[in-house]
Amino acid sequence: MRLATLLLVLEDYMLPCFTKKFFGFDCPGCGLQRATLSLVKGDFTAAFEMYPAIYPLVLLILFIITTAFVKIKFELIVKILLAITTGIVILASYIFKMNNLIH
Repeated sequence: MRLATLLLVLEDYMLPCFTKKFFGFDCPGCGLQRATLSLVKGDFTAAFEMYPAIYPLVLLILFIITTAFVKIKFELIVKILLAITTGIVILASYIFKMNNLIH
């Protein structure tokens, strides 16, 4: 299967946001699937615009995968810092998005 075909198929099977569907507003994870797809397609700017936490999240995931195979001296500290950074970016971008919807 070609990459383009696979990407088109993935777009058809994205999960809807249940928070948005039932309550009418975005959740802190809204945009993650679309941002991941944009990242895979190579549209890095669109990925960031859809979900600013995509890059720290990718770094965290890659670091976790790497440390499963390679021992790193300050592994736990780096994981904690990456997780905190990711959480802060998720929270800050969500607050910013919600604040802009209100005004």
